Amino acid sequence: MTILPPEPNFEALRLRLARLRDERGWSYDDLAEKTGKSRRTLIEIEQGRTIGSLDTWHALGHAFEVDFADLFATLCEGHSQPGSTAE
Repeated sequence: MTILPPEPNFEALRLRLARLRDERGWSYDDLAEKTGKSRRTLIEIEQGRTIGSLDTWHALGHAFEVDFADLFATLCEGHSQPGSTAE
């Protein structure tokens, strides 16, 4: 029997991006300037139309000054993170 990992919570990651941008009062244009990514790409990620590349998320982490591991821990919202002990 194959045990598959739980589905990543992309919705939680998308919402985290929206909150981070909102907390700083940044427009999509502001974020595009800080990341070097296109405004359109950032809108599509935040609105859930695409997941985005690792390169884009790396740039987002740096723009928001958020630890990369902490940012991606959001993907495990709703289930245990890998390596954690089950309760």
